[in-house]
Amino acid sequence: MSRAFVNEDQAAAQADQPVERRVSDQPNYLTASGLRQLQQRVAELNALRSELQAQGEGADKQRLADTERDLRYFSARVQSAQVVPAATSTDKVQIGSRVRFVDEQDQEHVVQLVGEDEADAGRGLINWGSPLGRALLGAEAGDEVVWRRPAGDQSIEIIEIGIEA
Repeated sequence: MSRAFVNEDQAAAQADQPVERRVSDQPNYLTASGLRQLQQRVAELNALRSELQAQGEGADKQRLADTERDLRYFSARVQSAQVVPAATSTDKVQIGSRVRFVDEQDQEHVVQLVGEDEADAGRGLINWGSPLGRALLGAEAGDEVVWRRPAGDQSIEIIEIGIEA
């Protein structure tokens, strides 16, 4: 039967099944702050789902489907979370370390290694499993490491390793 003969109200009531969020294959190491952020996100999504379900037939079905998909993802991330101890060493880069380094163009950068779900490059929060995170992890101040990037490898020098205050 042609779509022209489908009842529009019936079609609007059906939500497209959203594409599931891909869960990373890398271990879900994160900081204590990262776990709190994930738990907060789950709480927000649970509240939104309850609000949408309370609207009954008037609820936005697509928004409800998207919310339930996100809730499955973030709940799984909380379940798989492996909180790492707070970085305490200024000798070696660990998850949670704040790292100051200089690149081949003599530009200085400051980043903090964090878990995948708490990463935000714009704020200098770098996933420990990213190419930059892997280059820095385990390095010491004064070390020169290779940052393997799609745009080409780059040597960077670790200037300072700090801990989160």
